[in-house]
Amino acid sequence: MAKSSSSFSCTECGAKHSKWSGRCDACGAWNSIVEDKGISSGPPSKSLGARRGSSIELTDLATQETPPPRAQSGIAELDRVLGGGLVPASAILVGGDPGIGKSTLLLQAAAHFAKSGLKTIYVSGEEASAQVRMRAQRLDLAEAPVKLAAETNLRDILTTLEAERPQLAIIDSIQTMWADNVESAPGSVSQVRAAAHELTSFAKRRGVAVILVGHVTKEGQIAGPRVVEHMVDTVLYFEGERGHQFRILRAVKNRFGPADEIGVFEMTGGGLAEVTNPSALFLSERGQPSPGSVVFAGIEGTRPVLVELQALVAPSPHSQARRTVVGWDSGRLAMILAVLEARCGIPFAGLDVYLNVAGGMKISEPAADLAVAAAILS
Repeated sequence: MAKSSSSFSCTECGAKHSKWSGRCDACGAWNSIVEDKGISSGPPSKSLGARRGSSIELTDLATQETPPPRAQSGIAELDRVLGGGLVPASAILVGGDPGIGKSTLLLQAAAHFAKSGLKTIYVSGEEASAQVRMRAQRLDLAEAPVKLAAETNLRDILTTLEAERPQLAIIDSIQTMWADNVESAPGSVSQVRAAAHELTSFAKRRGVAVILVGHVTKEGQIAGPRVVEHMVDTVLYFEGERGHQFRILRAVKNRFGPADEIGVFEMTGGGLAEVTNPSALFLSERGQPSPGSVVFAGIEGTRPVLVELQALVAPSPHSQARRTVVGWDSGRLAMILAVLEARCGIPFAGLDVYLNVAGGMKISEPAADLAVAAAILS
């Protein structure tokens, strides 16, 4: 009988360690090793080379077969981020802060896919079926032909999916799934890895598109081992500030479409509404030109977007001046201030510098450097 044992795993690469240390020897990541109580495998078995396996079927790379068509959700912004629609047998991971609207987005997507003819199952590990149904009623989606389930046992979920044979399965969330062959708590590194592996394998084996919802850490990374992001085909992040009504769905990995593509949504009383012209929305509250305000034309994926950069420079009442940034890289701000001091002779000692990207947007383009410098100097 398998015995339980405590070990430690790296959340970045999944490497096993016999004891805790501050740095992973395998990938070099700091502060990434957590306790992982799993099943002891006992004495080592024979190597794979000592056992004879079955031959696998090989096919030619060049083929006349037509790839299966993508399924359209009817939500243009979501289809854009997915690269043109949902690919059969694909595994998609969607991460975001708690309360940002992940479940709302996926419930709306499930309803649209189901209405278009896709057999859809929505499995919630965080809410009862009645609670999901209440949310669907609030979003005016109660009549959508979506099958609901509230379950966390991975074995029961896979058995149900095998019997029902849906075309789309949504699992909310991967951190709540529990595999009974792994002796650790739900949400642990080993549980998340096992659940992601089983669900992704099921998607490939049965041709079912599987969407997994993932929680994020305070650093903004999807909780659990990074190996999960390598398992899936697409990784999407749902971003936004709670004080803003805008939400950004961003693709950071996509095997079937462009990465860094974004979809823009607006949170309304009836759920998430897609925004076809993000530039007009981001600049809708911009008044007359004022000092410290600059409009920057950037590229998000394949879409040009106009965003407003807001800067404020003020005398600091503290002994050490502040550098506060929202929506941009604080390291680049420090570099720009250093360049302005060294090359333009403009001192910033004793001055607080604040920089904000309006509308809750987050930009990483180096091309924004000039716009930031102009906002600060103005």
